[in-house]
Amino acid sequence: MKKIIVLGALMLTACVTINIYFPAAAAEKAADEIIRGIQKEGAPDATEPEPEASLSAWQVAVFRSLDSVINVVISPAQAQGADLSINSPEIRQVRASMESRFSSLKPFYNAGFIGIQADGLLTVRNAGAVPLQDRNKVNKLVAAENADRQRLYQAIANANGHPEWAAQIKSTFAARWVSHAQPGWWYQSSNGSWKQK
Repeated sequence: MKKIIVLGALMLTACVTINIYFPAAAAEKAADEIIRGIQKEGAPDATEPEPEASLSAWQVAVFRSLDSVINVVISPAQAQGADLSINSPEIRQVRASMESRFSSLKPFYNAGFIGIQADGLLTVRNAGAVPLQDRNKVNKLVAAENADRQRLYQAIANANGHPEWAAQIKSTFAARWVSHAQPGWWYQSSNGSWKQK
């Protein structure tokens, strides 16, 4: 009898375990939406071809056929796709602050005075190159932006009920900030070297 009770308790415990995985794709989508809003980017540039436009008609047909076959053999997941909430009062407040600051930051991005570090935060790349009358302003803008970025990542994690996701959200945003950097902006690669987009 004791064995049955212990076995039943173990089975009950095993049934209650739920693994929650970080929704990386949803985080990238959320990051893209937020960064576009901050930088006031519109739709993708009309001069860039759609991915299918660079393929011939037969290649597109082959890829679509393969996709159909794979979906028959391996059925697509029926669960609702993971999505991150990015609409809380705190998130809206931080986004508004970052949006209003961007127009002040942009000339310093363009001049190469500030850059995006590998962790996604901003830094003054060469303080000596910044005109003396702008140094204090640049330092204050960078500090305020970095504080808001950190607040944003934690606010997104909190809004989704997983405060422990803040580091993963920050990592996702780091890559997306670089991806959305405009031509001429500086960013730091993972090995620490600076590159210009």
